[in-house]
Amino acid sequence: MHNIGYRHYDGPRLGRAYARRSLFVQSLRGAYGLGRSAKSKVLPMLLLGVMCLPAGIMVAVTVVTKAHSLPLDYSRYAIYLQAVIGLYLAAQAPQSVSRDLRFRSVPLYFSRPIERVDYVTAKFAALAAALFLLTATPLVILYAGALLAKLDFADQTKGLAQGLLTVALLSLLFAGIGLVLAAVTPRRGFGVAAVIAALTLPYGAVSALQGIAYVQGHESAVGWLGLFSPITLIDGVQATFLGGTTSFPQALAPTTAAGGLYLLVTLVTVAASFALLMRRYRKAGL
Repeated sequence: MHNIGYRHYDGPRLGRAYARRSLFVQSLRGAYGLGRSAKSKVLPMLLLGVMCLPAGIMVAVTVVTKAHSLPLDYSRYAIYLQAVIGLYLAAQAPQSVSRDLRFRSVPLYFSRPIERVDYVTAKFAALAAALFLLTATPLVILYAGALLAKLDFADQTKGLAQGLLTVALLSLLFAGIGLVLAAVTPRRGFGVAAVIAALTLPYGAVSALQGIAYVQGHESAVGWLGLFSPITLIDGVQATFLGGTTSFPQALAPTTAAGGLYLLVTLVTVAASFALLMRRYRKAGL
């Protein structure tokens, strides 16, 4: 018999946990272009800079003018910069999953000691972590600037904690929506368009309907209408439970009952997104 030199692997077998962790790290690095070409780093790093720039300006204004508070609440920062977050999500969600579908690399993942739930969990966690880094970094800059300006330590620490909770919830919600839409098609351009449409069209429609409801004297309907847009869901939750104000007409905050429903809908949407991804990859690896 001709011996062609094949030998069995006798080294350590690290198993599913290692594979899942490696996929998470690789996906997270890829969300900022690390380990990829220089061209891949431009957009995510630029958007991270754009997210941090207003925070730096606010800190400078607060220090120079010796103001007694920051110009913007921590929990409101991501709401004001939602367009930047949407662009980042539209660019990185398809990069995370559409390329695997397009180049048929999903079966290669599943040929290793990794299950469908491992793949979905790693991709979901990686994009949520990338979004959290994008949205939490400027809050840390605001906090450091507030302490530099000698603002009250307890108030600023509480505000930072509220802001971090807001962006953590936003990151989970946006990651779920972005990945579900991106996983529908292997074509990255379609995924980008779908994510942008899913974030901007409902927000525009809800904002218009809220304005109409307020003008016509239906103030109670303003809060309930916010249930139908991802960013207004987060806006309502932070206004109800995290001490912020809303972008609704005349800053009308939802009632406590409506705020509880906002939180419930947000959590259900995150869970449903994970379930839809699991269903999507039921046959994607075959």
